[in-house]
Amino acid sequence: MKNKVIALFTAFVLLAVSVPATFADSDGKKAAKKRQISPAVALLPASDVVATIDTKRLLGHALPTILSSNQPLLSQITAKLDEIQTRSGIDLRQFDQVAVGASLRPVSAKEYDADPVLVVRGSFNLAALISAAKIASNAAYREEKVGDKSIYVFSVKDVAQKNAPTANNSQVSGAIGRSLDSFAREVAVTALNTNTLAIGSLARVRQTLEARTHVDVELTNLLSKKPGALMSFAAKTPTGMSSIANLDNDELGKNLDSIRYLYGWMDVTNNGAVANFAARTALAADAQSLFETLQGLQVIGKALMGGANTPDKQALVRIIDSTQIARDGNDVTLAISVPQSDIDILVGKIK
Repeated sequence: MKNKVIALFTAFVLLAVSVPATFADSDGKKAAKKRQISPAVALLPASDVVATIDTKRLLGHALPTILSSNQPLLSQITAKLDEIQTRSGIDLRQFDQVAVGASLRPVSAKEYDADPVLVVRGSFNLAALISAAKIASNAAYREEKVGDKSIYVFSVKDVAQKNAPTANNSQVSGAIGRSLDSFAREVAVTALNTNTLAIGSLARVRQTLEARTHVDVELTNLLSKKPGALMSFAAKTPTGMSSIANLDNDELGKNLDSIRYLYGWMDVTNNGAVANFAARTALAADAQSLFETLQGLQVIGKALMGGANTPDKQALVRIIDSTQIARDGNDVTLAISVPQSDIDILVGKIK
């Protein structure tokens, strides 16, 4: 988990965009923004990283569109969704929206661990879904109470052993399988209301049920930049990012350490995919330095790929060349747009 967090933040630093937020809003404007918060996000406890995913669009439209040139890969993912349902009793295709809130905890000078909770909304029958999960676990669960609410705590190792997946040599299938198997700890599940589940560690699910804390307004403001996006995210960056990412380059490390927030959104249309990301720094001078660094990386990337002679490398050159980098105050922004024709080329290479 900690390695995934490092990779996540390092990637976001090299991709920074969106419209800058203003924290000097009047009370009336803040109230208006609060009303735009996703119902699922409003149920999350205090978190350092927050993301929303329109699961219905992701599985029903985005994945089939992005993978239209690679039907074998799409079939593998569909098969994995079926496997998850078999192993856990939960069909992810019944979910409409997922909000993820993760707290970050330092485990050493260079490492952080993440503890996420998922708030899942959908049109499913909660009682039937939890009952199916119990059956799939073969009694590898226990029940705990928070007030009048029941939390079902499943031993994932036991469930995985009793519902072993079938062998598959595909790299994608293997990656998804390893992700499933990486959940070595317990997973807690509870019903928050008639169409909403909370899934995560017992501690985070308890925090969600107790509702004593909520996501900071800074993060919810940043998360609401693009209503209706397929996915949105906002994160507070931990201190000492350069040490966490093991960056040897002093300039890159300085840029990384200056970032206070990362946020953005991603979407898929019939014409392709768009991604907008933003990095908010502590000072305007830091933003200018980050802006110049990203511009330099873009120039280097185009130079290194200048002699590209294969379709996939030429597609990458077009993406790098069309990427827009800008700065506004303390925000450095980067926008990526990839036409479906280039997606088809790149996706077609995946095995």
